[in-house]
Amino acid sequence: MSRLADLVVLIRGAGEVASGVAHRLHHCHFRVCLTERKNPSAISRGVSFSEAVYDGEKEVEGVVTKLVKSADEIANVWARNRVPIVVDPAAQIRDTLVPDIFIDAIMAKKNLGTRLTDASLVIGLGPGFRAGKDVHLVVETNNSESLGKVIFDGEAEKDTGVPIAVGGLTFDRVLHSPEDGLFVTVRGIGDSVNAGQVVASVGRRAIKTPIRGVVRGLLRSGLQVERGCKVGEIDPVGNRETCYNIRARVRAIAGGVLEAILTWLNN
Repeated sequence: MSRLADLVVLIRGAGEVASGVAHRLHHCHFRVCLTERKNPSAISRGVSFSEAVYDGEKEVEGVVTKLVKSADEIANVWARNRVPIVVDPAAQIRDTLVPDIFIDAIMAKKNLGTRLTDASLVIGLGPGFRAGKDVHLVVETNNSESLGKVIFDGEAEKDTGVPIAVGGLTFDRVLHSPEDGLFVTVRGIGDSVNAGQVVASVGRRAIKTPIRGVVRGLLRSGLQVERGCKVGEIDPVGNRETCYNIRARVRAIAGGVLEAILTWLNN
């Protein structure tokens, strides 16, 4: 067995970025475990392992995540070549699992409790972490020329708040909640929509897409949302396959994480 296959990686978070990182590291034969909240609110659910919290399992590009209820089940999931996920928002399972590598991938834009002592190597994704202070290394997540860069000293770039351009569009392709309330979907991920078509509703207010395309991301129906929060996104190119494929940006971040780990291993 190779040394990589002996290493345990605990990832806090199971949204789109965390899932892309887990997918890459699983293929590289690390023993990966994910943690998530009780009621995940991923938008890009077609490529988010967090869906396993609701459905028991979730497959992304051939890799399957399996929901487990305790640390005792994790070894059996690894033996089946799957990625375990546990409901544990604070990642307290690290005290039992004792991971070699801990990755904070919840993308909160601030540190919610991750410490240098959480593992031999602690990696923070995006803004909110300082390399050498609360994590060992930071990986850049901003969609800039530094995307995927490993930061050995300092912090990642501040979040710009500008959505990634797809088909030349940024803000126009993102859907937001018009008010506080219960989010209910009318369309599903992968559906084709026309401009002005109702995609979901919050309370009595409809959420309409301003552009034509394919629903790439959409919050799960039945969740409580706040006014102004992102609830969906439209792909104006209209390629349904993009709903279920890991984005190039996420692959770049995952590559940065792998570089960070290999750098640590070879030092």
